[in-house]
Amino acid sequence: MEKWMRVALTRAKCALDSGEVPVGCLFIYRDEIIAEGSNIVNETKNATRHAEINCIDEIVAKYRDWRSVFKETHVVVTVEPCIMCASALHNLEIAGITYGCANDRFGGCHSVLDASRFYPKPCPVFSGVFGDEAMNLLKEFYKQTNPNAPENKVKVKKVAA
Repeated sequence: MEKWMRVALTRAKCALDSGEVPVGCLFIYRDEIIAEGSNIVNETKNATRHAEINCIDEIVAKYRDWRSVFKETHVVVTVEPCIMCASALHNLEIAGITYGCANDRFGGCHSVLDASRFYPKPCPVFSGVFGDEAMNLLKEFYKQTNPNAPENKVKVKKVAA
């Protein structure tokens, strides 16, 4: 999985460079990348355009038998999928999920909620693959100011005296 996580981290870095939350995601089917994506929430101003959802949409558009494809697909993502994405992945009966760092605010695999408990065929979940690298990208992003934040929500940086 390390090989794939390196590719996902590259996607996450590209997202960071584009002003998005740095999450990179790959869908691996029979040892090949069949979809890769990153968050495009800020670009589209659509809070549901997470990396995993973008990959799901790509596969549904590409494969007529997408249901069977998902059952043999492993997801590699730099950050623990949020509750929405984890639920979607379990609902599709994905073969497995590997993520880098935990998502302590929205995590749907372990951190906040274990979405798998709501599904009859939960997939195995693995964590911690290059977690420090993924967390460092998130820290870089959150040091910045979000240009899409409403004016009353923009954080003002405090200067030490």
